[in-house]
Amino acid sequence: MAIMARRTKLRNALSKLINKTSDNVAKFRTFSRSVPRLHGLAGFSSAAAAAAADPEVAVSRSRGMGFDILGVKDYEDYRRSLYGDITHKALLVDAVGTLVAPSQPMAQIYRQIGEKYGVVYSENEILNRYRRAYEQPWGQSRLRYVKDGRPFWQYIVSSSTGCSDLQYFEELYNYYTTEKAWHLCDPDAEKVFRAIKKAGVKLAVVSNFDTRLRPLLQALDCDHWFDAMAVSAEVAAEKPNPMIFLKACELLGVNPEDAVHVGDDRRNDIWGARDAGCDAWLWGSDVHSFKEVAQRIGVQV
Repeated sequence: MAIMARRTKLRNALSKLINKTSDNVAKFRTFSRSVPRLHGLAGFSSAAAAAAADPEVAVSRSRGMGFDILGVKDYEDYRRSLYGDITHKALLVDAVGTLVAPSQPMAQIYRQIGEKYGVVYSENEILNRYRRAYEQPWGQSRLRYVKDGRPFWQYIVSSSTGCSDLQYFEELYNYYTTEKAWHLCDPDAEKVFRAIKKAGVKLAVVSNFDTRLRPLLQALDCDHWFDAMAVSAEVAAEKPNPMIFLKACELLGVNPEDAVHVGDDRRNDIWGARDAGCDAWLWGSDVHSFKEVAQRIGVQV
């Protein structure tokens, strides 16, 4: 019920903003003709045209992509129209791709460890097969990451490499629980997070991951930076489902509108967080370091 109420509020506010400008549709049509197709999708043009025609679609599909093109105020002003003055009492952080990243390319590790188990595919072949397998619907359960995620990852590894040897899988699976497999994306993260916490801002990790995430962050000695963790395998919701963001806010004791989420995936992190009522910044685009994140929430480092 809370999510439906938020969506209704978003829809009504965006409808009012769209109706303020009479040439929105014309702007979208001009824009859509000038934007090429991107990443095998219809680029921004289909979402833009849909947003101009239907505020509900604007909320569910565009979420922050089309506001400037619509001729309305920027996204911060849009949030002020919903929630009043913007406050950031909590910072939610995505794990893989934002907080941490693999130290070596996945396909390289799959091949290196797999050679003694008979894996013969090249790294390019492994990568392509991995992508195809990962994009397929996972039919064994509603969530990909259930508890330790072993059934899902066994499927991914065997599909990627053609090797179903359980000993190979276990060696590979355990490798990705060690600090050797990962590194921090921002070497200044600890200093920045310490300053953010000192300023009274609460911190949480929000991640689509299995139950290895907590021991992994412990191995990297960064788990204590955070007040809470919302891990999809533990909360039974995967981004972009807004429930995982709402759970993180509940754990921190803050309202969603008082939290900002930072992540590297537009669909999972940005659209999902905004659907929950949180602010959201795209890592690598809106912000490029945690120092920049701190500055945007008013914390000096």
